[in-house]
Amino acid sequence: MPRARPLLDFGQENGIAPPLPPPPSYADAHDDEEEKDAPPRKWFHYAPTCVMVLLLLSPHPSWLFVLVNYHFRVLRDPWLVARHLAVSYTLAILCFCSLITIIVRNPGYPNAKSDVVGRGGAGGGAGDDDVDITQALLADDIDDISSGAFCRKCWAPKPPRTHHCKHCGRCILKMGKSSGHHHCAWLGYKCLGHRTYTSFLHFLACVTLLAMYIGGVCVSAVYYAFENPLSIDDQTPLHEMSLALAGIIVTMIIGPFLIYHMYLVTTNQTTLEHLSPFLLLRELPPLPPQHASDRHRLSDPPLEHELSFSQRRLVRDAHGYIRVYDMGWRSNWAQILGWERPFGWVNRVVLGGGGKGDGTSFPRNPKADELLTRLASELVDADKVH
Repeated sequence: MPRARPLLDFGQENGIAPPLPPPPSYADAHDDEEEKDAPPRKWFHYAPTCVMVLLLLSPHPSWLFVLVNYHFRVLRDPWLVARHLAVSYTLAILCFCSLITIIVRNPGYPNAKSDVVGRGGAGGGAGDDDVDITQALLADDIDDISSGAFCRKCWAPKPPRTHHCKHCGRCILKMGKSSGHHHCAWLGYKCLGHRTYTSFLHFLACVTLLAMYIGGVCVSAVYYAFENPLSIDDQTPLHEMSLALAGIIVTMIIGPFLIYHMYLVTTNQTTLEHLSPFLLLRELPPLPPQHASDRHRLSDPPLEHELSFSQRRLVRDAHGYIRVYDMGWRSNWAQILGWERPFGWVNRVVLGGGGKGDGTSFPRNPKADELLTRLASELVDADKVH
């Protein structure tokens, strides 16, 4: 009698189950530039950007009025007018070029497929710098694990200097600030990352130079109007004073911000790395052996809430002289403004562009590794004393 066919057939042939299909990869599910799970953007998210554009365009009617009535009709110097037009509108066009680049270009998203291969796939050990699925599930806050971590929100490896943005719904390479603080509403409600930070510097520099140039020209024109009140009409000095005041205010606001970011580039730091000393805990090597009787036994790597007062002071003091990625000011600026392709300088001058490299790995300061090893020993020693 032939064997009866079972009521449930799971596709088995000769008692052997077919192989299960491979799970969907993170990279295949995130081929789009924008994260599907990110919160939708409303019209009011772009209102600050529209205000920014209006602020960039608002001085030009008064600027043209001053150039025609003062430089052309009073001074009768058409070459001076042409020079002012060339300089001012070149800087204005460069401002809009870098602004459009920031808005249109993605700030830099980790390539999950290449990161997995580089950390645990072919050619790499499975336990070098990565965090496996079990560790990711058991971790309290995976975002605070050492560099080369696994982002539980994106469910993908997270390269060094990468942080998760809750507004974008994904990780950003070399993100300038924490997720809630540098998703800039003034720049298209976009993050600033590895692929747009150079354009951000370009934008700050062009805005500052434009404000300084128009303000300086108009201050000189106002001085001439006070010295020669009968040689000029009544309306032109009002335009000159308003432009001079606006130029001074913008220079005083944007100028220090530009200087601060120039300092960050010179020392090869992001804003988050500069303002958050306890990010050094991610870079620490394995801690020396700790005794079981220690009052404050530290995790490896240590977490901020585990540190005592003396240990916190050690980390804060070390943050003042440990620069993990500082390779010298020339190399640091080359990482931001350098180029690899022929005529790459044109892209830097016109658009700013992105940083050099892929944003997933950065050269480390060898002196910093020695200082981090000493800091790890000091943290354990302080833990023993206190």
